[in-house]
Amino acid sequence: MAMDTIGKSQKKKNAVATVLMIIFFSILAILIVIPVYAIFVASFHPGNNLLQYGLNLNPDFANMTLSNYILLFTGSHDYWIWFGNSLLLTVITVVLTLLVSSFVAYGFAAYDFKGKNFFFVIVLIILSIPFEVIMLPLYSQISSWGMMDSYVSIVLPFLAHASTIFFFRQYLLGLPKSLIEAGRIDGCTEYGIFFKLIAPIMKPAFSAMAILNGMNAWNNYMWPLLVIRSSEKYTLTIGLNTLINPYGDNYSLLVVGSVFSIIPIFILFICFQRYFIEGMTAGAVKG
Repeated sequence: MAMDTIGKSQKKKNAVATVLMIIFFSILAILIVIPVYAIFVASFHPGNNLLQYGLNLNPDFANMTLSNYILLFTGSHDYWIWFGNSLLLTVITVVLTLLVSSFVAYGFAAYDFKGKNFFFVIVLIILSIPFEVIMLPLYSQISSWGMMDSYVSIVLPFLAHASTIFFFRQYLLGLPKSLIEAGRIDGCTEYGIFFKLIAPIMKPAFSAMAILNGMNAWNNYMWPLLVIRSSEKYTLTIGLNTLINPYGDNYSLLVVGSVFSIIPIFILFICFQRYFIEGMTAGAVKG
């Protein structure tokens, strides 16, 4: 009887915890969706309405129009140039960051060399330093190298991303060293071992970091603003910001452009969400 009572009590606690968790995440989801819904509704209203009344969750069906979308696709503006620039930079940044960071993390996890712990401590220190602290020294360095107003200056400083290296290293520590030794016995080179044996196992980790790094690259504003001078090289975040200035505004393009700026990140998550949760929680090889 005592065991049954304890079991029922535990089940009740688990049920209450589940209900509370569902309520918490439901509220969190609503808080996240509300701004997206508000900007989506605003995209069907004239830009002046946003200036006068702000964002409104209640759609005014009488004044709803597709004029903003017509302006986006047929108007004379640089939106799609900015969109293409951001898309190109995001793809390049994600691919190169995953490649370089995985190489560094693989070195930390799979090999023993002099100064290994010292260099990893440096990675942890970099991880703890806010970008605003290194922004000006980094700007001075890029300027001295003559890389200003180029996409190289945006991508290069963040190829070996500290948080991505740390995540990959923790993931790779769960891999058995015997896997590497087996590759060497079979005659694989070190690069062959990585690309043929290690990389396929790291798909969940790659997917998780692709989403996070993709979001960071797509939403990056401060650093491109510092190093890019030519308007034709603006990223989408900078370009949308230029629509609001002391000499005029273009809320119509700003609102509908903001809606379309969400789509690439949404597609990125849909493509990699299959492995995202697994990549964030996995730490061992699955048989």
